[in-house]
Amino acid sequence: MGPRFRGDGGCGTWLGKQHFTGLGSMDGDNGRAEGTAADKPGDYVLPFQLEASGARGRLIRLGPAVDEILTRHAYPEPVLLLLGEAVALTALLGASLKFDGRLILQTQSGGPVSFMVVQYSTPGHLRGYAAFNGDEVAKASNGGAAAKVLLGGGQLAMTIDPGAGMERYQGIVALTGETLADAAHEYFDRSEQIPTFIRIAVARHYTGPDGSAPGKWTWRAGGLMVQKLTAEGGRFGGGEGLASGITGDDDDDGWRRALALAATVEDHELLDPALPSERLLYRLFHEETVRAFTASPLAARCGCSRERVEAMLERFSEDDIADMAKDNVIAVTCEFCNRNYKFDADRYLKRDSE
Repeated sequence: MGPRFRGDGGCGTWLGKQHFTGLGSMDGDNGRAEGTAADKPGDYVLPFQLEASGARGRLIRLGPAVDEILTRHAYPEPVLLLLGEAVALTALLGASLKFDGRLILQTQSGGPVSFMVVQYSTPGHLRGYAAFNGDEVAKASNGGAAAKVLLGGGQLAMTIDPGAGMERYQGIVALTGETLADAAHEYFDRSEQIPTFIRIAVARHYTGPDGSAPGKWTWRAGGLMVQKLTAEGGRFGGGEGLASGITGDDDDDGWRRALALAATVEDHELLDPALPSERLLYRLFHEETVRAFTASPLAARCGCSRERVEAMLERFSEDDIADMAKDNVIAVTCEFCNRNYKFDADRYLKRDSE
């Protein structure tokens, strides 16, 4: 058995009306409630627990991070939407890692978007890219296209890589349903057997002019994941045990309540930067005694470097180097961040004679 994901620990903060603007005491002159999302970075994941229903979850908000990942690539908008969904889903799952490692989400399919990969590396670094046929994407997306149309038949793989020579764990599921979240539901139902709810939203967001800075459109993503606490837990989330006093029929009834409440969340609520995360959680789950834990920051970070590319080129033969070179220059582009690196081919062609 591979390494396991553990639930988010800590005593947390009980969410009540006093935490929200307009609902209780404020912190001084700025009119903000203490502990709201306005105090957090623009990109973060907020774990929480529903005490009365025996469930745990994570709420994710992505602004600058997902915008940086998507705008690095000149992809058609339908592909950017799909990649944004994959980034949000990967962050929701990867946020449960309790060791230094990576979670890798990858799709491989026969549709217009043939390949997609997103990596989450502790402590919250994200990167991703997609491979696609532009003409097929244009045909499929005439009037809009769901992930099912863009991906076609294929597989979704989720890999935990703990690094340091340790064994990887990989879960694979067929790409079913209309979204990547649907495929993740299938995985949790069949492989982990943990009742799970996932909702993800991705869209462009307009920010108005601010002083001399003009208004602009940027990408945002948000997601909500709720899981029933079980005695067994699971690799990709879940809990470390049932909530105190929640057993048997009460446990099932509690999960049905949590699922029904989670299903009321709307895309604009997940995406709205002016809606504090704690306010949203209270709005959705106040009947279930919701408790929020410490938020963890997320960031777009590739990890490529000139030194790593140089080390890679050292492994190629002189014939391979000659094939790569153009006008005695080797140009390498990182698929993840689209950064370009250039090297003098002579350095590698003459190494054996030195």
